[in-house]
Amino acid sequence: MTTALFESSISSLPRLHRGKVRDIYALGDEHMLIVTSDRLSAFDVILPRPIPGKGAVLTAVTEFWMKKFEPLIPNHFAPNVRLADYLTREELAQCEGRAVVVKRLKALPVECVARGYLIGSGWKDYQKTGAVCGIALPKGLRLADRLPEPIFTPADKAPVGQHDENISFEQVEQKVGKALAAQLRDMTLRIYREAADYALGRGIIIADTKFEFGLDKSGTLHLIDEVLTPDSSRFWPADTYQPGISPPSFDKQFVRDYLETLDWDKKAPGPWLPDDVVDKTAANYVRAQQLLTG
Repeated sequence: MTTALFESSISSLPRLHRGKVRDIYALGDEHMLIVTSDRLSAFDVILPRPIPGKGAVLTAVTEFWMKKFEPLIPNHFAPNVRLADYLTREELAQCEGRAVVVKRLKALPVECVARGYLIGSGWKDYQKTGAVCGIALPKGLRLADRLPEPIFTPADKAPVGQHDENISFEQVEQKVGKALAAQLRDMTLRIYREAADYALGRGIIIADTKFEFGLDKSGTLHLIDEVLTPDSSRFWPADTYQPGISPPSFDKQFVRDYLETLDWDKKAPGPWLPDDVVDKTAANYVRAQQLLTG
């Protein structure tokens, strides 16, 4: 088992933010350093035991997708900045394979969620209302059924430790304006459709995913944060998929399922994961990377 990084320690740069998974540092006025740790959160709680190699997988998968969609939308990468000019040798070692330098952009206050299948909170919503986030769906759909068309179900970003709240498209318009809201919806669904088609050819169903976007000083939309990773998406093996049951997955659902068997109130501190759960989860992440990126 490789050594896991729970939290980066880079004193050469000011730390701006510590999220559920990423540690973000200022790199001058124009750039930031994002270090993707091996932390894992479940039910919005950061668990005390990390998953070895997870941060490297998330970094590599995000880089793969961002390059793939670069002809469609610019991203936040700033590849010409040399970290060796800023960090000590020990700090560089922490960053190897798990850190990227990005442009400082104005992050938009919306989680852009695309759903192609009926699962998770969408399934619960559908059972109660016949709709998902106010979008009416046909009657008689089963758990994990493919939707007639992918849908855009945005959410309000919540602070660490709190749940993102689903919001209506009209609320997105109020937050960012009608033109930008339409651009976010259309770009989210286009990237999702193209990625889902590609992944299906590699043996993975992308059931749903979330994107984040930012603006540069000229107002140009950029793809930021992580993209189509096992943390931000539901990945199902295509060869075992069948509607009516909750499919096995390449993401952290394996951890969630284990945690559901415990007497835990889903509040911090989270429980310590046993070796077999950690090993299986790490293998799931690596397998997803292998299938998607070859």
